[in-house]
Amino acid sequence: MSAIERGYGDDIYEYTNDLYCRNWLHEAWLPLDEHIVQFWTPRIKALDDRYEAATVDDDGQALDQFHRLPGPDLWWWRRDPRILTGDLGCSLRSAGAIGTHSLTVSPTGLRDNA
Repeated sequence: MSAIERGYGDDIYEYTNDLYCRNWLHEAWLPLDEHIVQFWTPRIKALDDRYEAATVDDDGQALDQFHRLPGPDLWWWRRDPRILTGDLGCSLRSAGAIGTHSLTVSPTGLRDNA
């Protein structure tokens, strides 16, 4: 989650792999006993809230250019990072994602292009 908040540095394939980890959690949730669900729900909700704050909803239009989107109940596939940087940022921008600002690498390090 923190990588998305500060600017995801990997490529589109690593990003979709990370989204599949959230899919797994969604699928594994169903057979868990009530005690585990009650314990973990606030923690997962807090991470989901952070993800939602660090991303922009585009209904998956940019990501769908690279990867077939799963069902509509998997909302995290329909959001792009707000900070578009690195290979992922280039790929998503080429597919129409706008984020809210981007970071580029300059010879002296990262520069905010907001």
